Parts: sequence; structure tokens; C-alpha cells
Amino acid sequence: MFGFKSKATPSTDGGDKPSLFQRLRAKLNRGDSWLTYDLTNLLPGGRIDENVLDELETRLITADVGVETTERILEDLRKQVARKELGNLEALLQALRASLLGVLQPAAIPLVIDRDVTPFAILVVGVNGAGKTTTIGKLARRMKEHGLKVMLAAGDTFRAAAVEQLQVWGERNAVPVIAQSAGTDPAAVAFDAIQAARARGIDVLLADTAGRLHTQSNLMEELKKVKRVMGRVDARAPHEILLVLDASQGQNALQQARLFNEALGVTGVVLTKLDGTAKGGIVLAIASELKLPIRFIGTGETAEDFDEFDAEAFVDALLKRDA
Repeated sequence: MFGFKSKATPSTDGGDKPSLFQRLRAKLNRGDSWLTYDLTNLLPGGRIDENVLDELETRLITADVGVETTERILEDLRKQVARKELGNLEALLQALRASLLGVLQPAAIPLVIDRDVTPFAILVVGVNGAGKTTTIGKLARRMKEHGLKVMLAAGDTFRAAAVEQLQVWGERNAVPVIAQSAGTDPAAVAFDAIQAARARGIDVLLADTAGRLHTQSNLMEELKKVKRVMGRVDARAPHEILLVLDASQGQNALQQARLFNEALGVTGVVLTKLDGTAKGGIVLAIASELKLPIRFIGTGETAEDFDEFDAEAFVDALLKRDA
């Protein structure tokens, strides 16, 4: 088995690169946290009461956490307030932090590559614009840095630009790319790629797919075919079905995750674009409602803006707390 942890990369000023917490804090919900901003103004006489919890509830729901997950987060807080255990803002924030971690920590499961399986095949899926191809490029770089032999498969055969984009990532990372002409059956590309990877002793195969509109059943059926065909070469393949979601899509991303999971059996999630308009609540919703492992998060375009999901770093950045 083989997991991933970031290596410290020297910065141009001689220090190590910023920690995940520092990068999250700089990019996630820039400025004051949506969750805790001006909470002090809601504490009449310093008291923690139902009005404060109602305001927290509103903020969580409007930040894409969703009603079900919000109720789970607030349930224990309400009990503590009823028992008069939260005497001030600091006590409330400590309790809120513990509640958020209770939701996220079970989902913070890193991707583990089984080195006894060659190739370890990862099928990367998601809707248009979520960042699948960029995620594949960043994963390829990360895996190469850890000494793994990587191959890419250009399974998005409907867009010539998608194949070219993946080939650019292949050249950038010095990894081979299996590609065929536009319009080729994506399942055929996946079949050829997994056979080629096995013949060349490749450790990890990263297979791209076309951006699927999750409401179009025929396209979802095609993804199921890709999965089945890979299984003809190795009955356990694909060994990871990695769903890439755009975090700025909010509750729509949660619905995408539900449908992809129903169709394919998603084994891990990557959440991208957390530096954009996303407030981060969708991360909590996916962890709580779908119980899917969150493998990686992306907070920008560079390779350094892509890292394993760390529940504590995420929560502390969300609350603008010191690490």
C-alpha cells in the first residue's frame, strides 16, 4: 500500500512552502469568515442563546451546508446551550469546531495506491468544467514525485481539445499518454490503456473521461461501459473511481455526487475551486450526507494549490482560527 503526503517544497525566499492551513486560510472565504463574522454582535450581554444558534443555522444553510447537515452540526450545540455549558463566544467556537470536525474527520481518508496491483487504475469522472483534466495533471505530478510510474489515458474522445490538453499535461510531467482519434469509443481507449500500462509495468493509470451531464442517462451508461471494459483486463479495475466536483456549484455539486455514486460507485472525491465563490459548506454536506471519502481539495491553478484533504486544517481555516 502507498499513501500520499506532501513534501515540503523550498520557496524562493529560502523557506518551506506554506502549510495547507496557511494556503486555505489565505484563499478560502477571503476576508472574515462567513461563519463567525460579527458573531460578537449577536451576543446580547455575552449570552449564548437560541438567537445566536438560529443565526449560525442561517449562515450554514446559505453556505451550501444544507439543511440535514446543518441540523446535525447544531444538534449538540443546542443541547450544550440548554445545559448552559457555553458561557461565552470562545466556548461556542470551540464547540462549533468540535462539531464540524465530527462531520469531516471520518471523510478525511487519503488515497492509497496498492503497489501489489499494476497498474492501479483510477477512473476520473465529473461534469464539464469541474477540473478533471487539471486534476489528472496535478495527480500525475504528485505521483511521479513519489517515485511512481504513471500513464494517462485520454478518454474524452468527443473533444479534440481535451485530448490535446491531456497530452500537454503528459509532456509537462514526462509521462506517456494513450490517445486515439476523435470519436473513438471511450471504452476502447480505456481498454487499450490498461493493457498498455500492464505491458509497460506502469504503477498508476489515470483515465480521463468526457464531462458528463449527470442528467443525461445515455452518457452515464457510457461511463458504466468504460468501467465494465476496464474490468475485463483486471476484474478489480478501476481500483478508484474519483469524482471531481466544482465546489462553487454548491448543492448542485451534492446532487452530482449522488447520481455519479448511484451509477458508478464513487470511491473518492476531489473538490476544486475552493478559492472562487465557494464558501466551503459543500465539503461538509458531502462528508455528512454521502459519507464519501474526500481525497483532495484544490484552491487554485498551481500544483501547490492541490493537496490532500485535512479536516483540521480545513475547519480552522473556515473559522479563521490559528493553527
